[in-house]
Amino acid sequence: MENTGPSTKQGATFLVVANRLPVDRIVREDGKVDWQTAPGGLVTALEPVMKQRGGAWVGWHGAPDEEVEAFEHDGYTVEPVPLSAEEVEEYYEGFSNATLWPLYHDAVAFPEFHREWFDAYERVNQRFAERAAEVAADGASVWVQDYQLQLVPRMLRELRPDLNIGFFLHIPFPPMELFQQLPWRRQIIEGLLGSDLVGFQMPGGASNFLRLVRRRTEHKVDRDRAIVKRNGDHECVARAYPISIDSKSFSDLAQAEETKAEAQELLEELGHPSMIVLGVDRLDYTKGLRQRVRAMGELFEEGKLDPNEVVFLQIATPSRERVEEYRRLRDDIDLLVGRINSQIGGVGRPPIVYRHQSFPRATLAAMYQLADIMLVTPLRDGMNLVAKEYLACHSGPDGALVLSEFAGAARELRQAYMVNPYDLDGMKEAIMHAATDPQREKRRRFRALKKQVAENDISKWADRFLSDLDDHGKGPARGKTSADETPSMHFVDGEQTSQG
Repeated sequence: MENTGPSTKQGATFLVVANRLPVDRIVREDGKVDWQTAPGGLVTALEPVMKQRGGAWVGWHGAPDEEVEAFEHDGYTVEPVPLSAEEVEEYYEGFSNATLWPLYHDAVAFPEFHREWFDAYERVNQRFAERAAEVAADGASVWVQDYQLQLVPRMLRELRPDLNIGFFLHIPFPPMELFQQLPWRRQIIEGLLGSDLVGFQMPGGASNFLRLVRRRTEHKVDRDRAIVKRNGDHECVARAYPISIDSKSFSDLAQAEETKAEAQELLEELGHPSMIVLGVDRLDYTKGLRQRVRAMGELFEEGKLDPNEVVFLQIATPSRERVEEYRRLRDDIDLLVGRINSQIGGVGRPPIVYRHQSFPRATLAAMYQLADIMLVTPLRDGMNLVAKEYLACHSGPDGALVLSEFAGAARELRQAYMVNPYDLDGMKEAIMHAATDPQREKRRRFRALKKQVAENDISKWADRFLSDLDDHGKGPARGKTSADETPSMHFVDGEQTSQG
């Protein structure tokens, strides 16, 4: 990956534009305000890229109604974009997370459509585009991230046609039959088409997008090359780039002496069970937590798992707690776990140890080390990096991954024990399969899974996307495409593709 260096007076030659900045503000004991790298999947994914390339990161710093000056962090510039409390409510909690999020996750929850929410979304996207236009050097590469900023590529292209603009969607992109419910579908499509390159987690997402463009716009779609031709010579390429993790970093963290010591403390706290089943998720209705807890509860109730020997440790990181759907989910899980534990637990440790809190990355690595079975069973997920983190961190040969077939990771991690999370009996069978599989078969599966994650890490993902952006952007190699570079993502008219 080429090191483009930090920003200069002429502007940054590489920019990431995302809803949130990669830092959290902290107040030290002496009262001094400082910034530290934030947790979260997007930051985990892009932090190594920023450290290597330098440049600038444009995003909101997390506090409403406040202006913050730009500052340097870990070799790149942080460029805060202000949001008002009303914009946080309407643009972020409203349109982004109560309209787009459920719609893009197969309408697992009912999406809400409010005009004032979209107005705020449009206004905030324009502000992000304007800040990026101010910061970017001539001919810079700008990488816009995720569903909160889908209008930015077109807005930015209108402001700065000299830029190479890439966009990556970290969540699924829905089939046309769902997407066309959106009253502002044309604006979103045209917003994305302002990019030189639009990246999706799965080929199905790219196919869904191309099909929408073909059916809902007058732009020409070259299906063989996955290219949309619009506005004269401007071309937008749509491709799949399955995201990964910094697997070596996670592996090294798990092998650190401090992490191993923390794992032993945790094992002691859990009472040294013979088997630990682990779930680690944001508290989100797309993660299948209700179904997973019910399945584990029934296995305990039926005696297939002995609560004296097996513990189910479920971590649910707080998320979007001002949104009603999330508060309802939190209450449902609290009640469900309490009921199961009261019915089948003894006087000692409960069979389900539920923690609704955030943990440092090192603590999660310790949990991954201990887990005999990892449950990753979302109802819908663009990728799910927790599955890959577990594989990188768990060093023993006998780990087992139970994985939803509706997670993007299922396309790569084929040796996992696959489940349909809507099928409780099927999920119970898969968990028991993972628990009772012969050691030789379990080790064969786990070796293959670890190898896949080790060989396809975050740097390969970023290198591939940014290399293609250089090829298809405004540079001298613009438009270069070869047969071996273009993944198979053709689509057939009338096919409902929803793998994105």
